Amino acid sequence: MIPAVSLDAYAAARERAGLVDRPDRGRIVVSGADRASFLQGLLTNDVVALQAGQGCYAAYLTAQGRMIADLDVYELGDVLLLVLPRDVKDAVIAKLDQVIFSEDVQLGDVTDTFAQMAVIGPEASSLVDRVLGVGVETLAVMAEHGNLRTSWAASAKPGADSGEGGTGSSVIVTRAAGTGETGFDLFVESTRGRELRGALIEAGAAEVDADTAEAIRIEAGVPLFHRDMDEETIPLEAGIESRAISFSKGCYVGQEVIIRVLHRGHGRVARRLVGLRLQGDVVPPAGSRIRAGDREIGEVTSSTQSPALQTPIALGYVHRDFVEPGTKVAVDGAEGEVVTLPFVRPAGQP
Repeated sequence: MIPAVSLDAYAAARERAGLVDRPDRGRIVVSGADRASFLQGLLTNDVVALQAGQGCYAAYLTAQGRMIADLDVYELGDVLLLVLPRDVKDAVIAKLDQVIFSEDVQLGDVTDTFAQMAVIGPEASSLVDRVLGVGVETLAVMAEHGNLRTSWAASAKPGADSGEGGTGSSVIVTRAAGTGETGFDLFVESTRGRELRGALIEAGAAEVDADTAEAIRIEAGVPLFHRDMDEETIPLEAGIESRAISFSKGCYVGQEVIIRVLHRGHGRVARRLVGLRLQGDVVPPAGSRIRAGDREIGEVTSSTQSPALQTPIALGYVHRDFVEPGTKVAVDGAEGEVVTLPFVRPAGQP
């Protein structure tokens, strides 16, 4: 389905602060003394290097280098929190459980334990500070995938001390990942999710509907699992290797395939995910065929009408000979070209 963008919600997220619900995310807690070393041999990024308050983006691969899932990894100090697509959460837990032998590792499904919402936009720091009292300076210097724990009194008014009134709730604050705009993900007990959401709206966050959030993601060129990536995708095809793969860590499942493509194949894969900027006013649905002249070269995976560019845009896979920016293409009869991602940079990025 093509996103129907709300221009008011879009403007709030790009210019002020927007609130995005994230029901599509699953959450797994990994505890035990061996949690980091255990995941180090399974995930593509350097989990062992993470200190409390740090995190990373990673992929979980099969031995053939295909993706099982992509996920955000947060070291909270006493546990690791894995945030991943909800529809692969059960499969990931089952696979992880199968390879626990003598390690001190425990897995916990906390998807229903927490509510997750994102506050995005240039005023996200000040708004989160008004509600949680974290401190704008603390939030401003939080690195990508950085995280912290704080407390929030559900009945406290925005700007009040988090210990005043009501029963305190623990809130995990992380740098927002995968939204396409700068901001923060907030995790709170599910029973307090509605109250926190209301406090954020009262403090000035505008509700951003799912279609508008999807348009922001596409403008940022962020691939989504089971939309722009799936179980047949090699990370190099989706262009996530610079964020998801450490090339200096030790072995992990699927590494041999990745290294073979990089060193023997010089990084050349059969297809790559690219951005497409199209002419006209018709947004092509996912699955639309991409052509170059008389040749079919790929298909669209995500698409939207870009409020920033005022033209249809899409993400899609094309044959490796057609990935250069400026390459002329056609989708459902509409002319267009391959462009450098992102289409639109998040607030504060040059």
